[in-house]
Amino acid sequence: MRPSRRQSSHPWWNQLQQFQSEMNRLFDQWGGPGSSLTGVAAFPALNVWEEGEHVYVEAELPGVDFKDLEIYVTGGNQLTLKGERKQLTPEKGVWHRQERNFGSFVRTVTLPFPVDPGKVEARLENGVLQLQLAKHESARPRKIQVKAE
Repeated sequence: MRPSRRQSSHPWWNQLQQFQSEMNRLFDQWGGPGSSLTGVAAFPALNVWEEGEHVYVEAELPGVDFKDLEIYVTGGNQLTLKGERKQLTPEKGVWHRQERNFGSFVRTVTLPFPVDPGKVEARLENGVLQLQLAKHESARPRKIQVKAE
């Protein structure tokens, strides 16, 4: 009897099919209907860029009150945003869809260079946190003066 396309006599092919089946089962379990991982990205979403002597960070934080937000710079180049987005509870309504996450969050990112934790400006406007962090002296370019002899 000749093996079908779905069933091969090669042991490596059978192992590969078994591996694929197991991975599909895991993805279905973690990303299937009702899963909390479906389409979830890191929260809050961030943009980070460098310009001149500063690094800038924007974080999308709709529904977060500035009183519920903490910002830390540790280790010279670790930025941590910690806070809570409180859940809106309709008084007499019934939820039909709830895609926005609520509750406590912590997001830590490694910045591309050390920053001065004493020179950080933060502003929360229209649900967007804007940070301006000054480069640490050790990360700033230094002009080296050449001496002629």
